[in-house]
Amino acid sequence: MKSGFTAIIGRPNVGKSTLLNCILGQKIVITTDKAQTTRKRIKGIYTTEKGQIVFVDTPGVHKPLNKLGEFLLDEAKVAVPDADVILFLVDGSEPAGKGDRWIAQNILETETPVIIVMNKVDKLKKPEKVEENLLSYKTLFNKNLPVVRVSAKTGRNIDTLISEIYKKLPQGELLYPEDVVTEETMRSVTEEIVREKILLNTSDEIPHSVAVKVEQYQEEDEIDRIRATIFCETKSQKGILIGKNGSMLKKIGMEARQDLEKIVEKKVFLGLEVKVEKDWRKKESSLKNFGYEQEK
Repeated sequence: MKSGFTAIIGRPNVGKSTLLNCILGQKIVITTDKAQTTRKRIKGIYTTEKGQIVFVDTPGVHKPLNKLGEFLLDEAKVAVPDADVILFLVDGSEPAGKGDRWIAQNILETETPVIIVMNKVDKLKKPEKVEENLLSYKTLFNKNLPVVRVSAKTGRNIDTLISEIYKKLPQGELLYPEDVVTEETMRSVTEEIVREKILLNTSDEIPHSVAVKVEQYQEEDEIDRIRATIFCETKSQKGILIGKNGSMLKKIGMEARQDLEKIVEKKVFLGLEVKVEKDWRKKESSLKNFGYEQEK
């Protein structure tokens, strides 16, 4: 039996969270088309008769602009030393860029086995273009790495990828019970789902300026009662999040509640409020309060 950790590393928006949800066959990580959707490492646990792969989804690697950005970069970096296998997920519909080169040189110079996973190749019609892009990624490394072409959106070649990962995992017993899919708490899941609805329903500076904190989570037999606060950085952002007559906040709350009810399989009451915490992304105390702090 094989078991071990597989880190998913790549630039923002290459489809890391979509890939993990596709592999697990259910949504455990939020996904949008905006960069920085993933802010924390999230484990997804895939178990078969061959063994267990503990996937570690990481934030997209990019140049940090503030304390939050530094945390996101660290979250990606610290996943590498503990990994048994690393998936370097790239956007195969375009050639390697500066960001990919930086990741290869600064994060992936390791003895840990690396698999280049080319996502989104289904967007290209010409096979020669796929090969051209593939070569641009392979030449980032001074050794020959295995390549798997996938579509995280459609599930194409996911079985091939899983087989390739199992080949490189060490022998070992299951690390988690076979029915466990993630170790995330419902508090954490709630915060992420509310943030996803904000990302999907707002634009411009709003998505990256918000943090969500569950203040109270009360489980009952028939209903889960949740109270959460959305933090933003300015009064104008607060106005946008609340909307005319509270319309935006109601929409965010309704969509989040519907997702949560599917997960817990019962009724959910979700109370949301919005508060301003100026420049929270630059303050270590605020980052710690919102859970954006490296584990010691």
